[in-house]
Amino acid sequence: MEYIYAALLLDAAGKEINEKSLEDVVKAAGLSPDQAMAKSVANSLKGVNIKDVIKNAQTMQVAAPAAASGAQPAKAEKKEAKEEKAVSEEEAAGGLASLFG
Repeated sequence: MEYIYAALLLDAAGKEINEKSLEDVVKAAGLSPDQAMAKSVANSLKGVNIKDVIKNAQTMQVAAPAAASGAQPAKAEKKEAKEEKAVSEEEAAGGLASLFG
């Protein structure tokens, strides 16, 4: 996690996220840097806009409670759920029939 935190700090400071900068931040925090981990995180974050990722994550957090609050699904969603349930029951019946030959 310290490498993710280091990447977030570097991004907030407008600095380039690379192996050396990640190792420097981790070392400045009083930890022993791991070159392999720094390289892995740096390669994973190449071309990633961290600000956009954070923005999208915040949007998902706002949407998730609304979905979990028991908001009523639209009519189309209800119909799909009924169709899925019917198919599932038919499949279950077919599966039971195969047990008895």
